[in-house]
Amino acid sequence: MLHAVLRAAEEGHEATPNPVLPEFYDILWSFVCFVIILVFFWKYVLPRMQKLLDERGEAIEGNIAKADEAQRKAEAALEEYTAQLADARTEAGRIRETAREDGKKIVAEAKDQATSEAARVTASAQAQIEAERQSALVSLRSEVGTLAIDLASGVIGESLSDDAKATAVVDRFLADLEASEASAGGKK
Repeated sequence: MLHAVLRAAEEGHEATPNPVLPEFYDILWSFVCFVIILVFFWKYVLPRMQKLLDERGEAIEGNIAKADEAQRKAEAALEEYTAQLADARTEAGRIRETAREDGKKIVAEAKDQATSEAARVTASAQAQIEAERQSALVSLRSEVGTLAIDLASGVIGESLSDDAKATAVVDRFLADLEASEASAGGKK
């Protein structure tokens, strides 16, 4: 029975077309359509696609070049900024140092002025004190002279109203007094 089925299949095989294998005219027309589509793609579509890809590649390369240029400019600006910052810091340090030196000079000048003013005030005060001392000394001499004459007149019993004589006695007394003070001061 199997044999009969195989024989029937062989006989039927030659009579029925193979559904997997198409006819020759189908293959021929399919090949012609394929070639036409291939030529169309080769001539029109592929060059446009290539042009699009090239333009896109150039745009990307241009953007990369622009980015590199921007990067170089940014680095140059950063270096310039850093240099300016360093210069500014140096300048600020120099200004601070100059200000310190000026401050020291101002303080020294103020001290010198204060010292000279103090010396002037001290000298003025000493001159005033010396003048007042001399005035007091003259006044004291006059009063001591008057007291001494009155006292001497009382002791001697005679009037010493002669001004020249009285002045000579007072001056001699005061000179003796100053000499005794000086000799007492030298012994100490």
